[in-house]
Amino acid sequence: MTRGRAPDEAGSVTLFAVGCLALLLLVGSALGVVAAMVRAHRAAQSAADLAALAGAAAVGGAGRGDPCAAASAIAERNGATLRGCTVAGRDVRVRTEVPGPRWLGQVADLTGEARAGPG
Repeated sequence: MTRGRAPDEAGSVTLFAVGCLALLLLVGSALGVVAAMVRAHRAAQSAADLAALAGAAAVGGAGRGDPCAAASAIAERNGATLRGCTVAGRDVRVRTEVPGPRWLGQVADLTGEARAGPG
């Protein structure tokens, strides 16, 4: 007499393994999207920081030009789009935007904001 599996249990572990692999794939994809969003936010923030500094330098006389034009040029060189620029006295406030990851039809453009000036 040999002991074997019952016919109704054959292949049940395969379904469990496929389910676990699908779950791991989904979690890995989601973590990849989150990492891409963090990277895009960091890029937007660094572009905003540099653009605000360029605008403040233009206000301070180093560039002798339009602070918002200087900020826009620096933002574009860093892969961002300047979405807002305000000059209040010698302070320059900017808002930049970079395209974020596209996953399952979701659009996530990330922004960064910065201020530069004396004081």
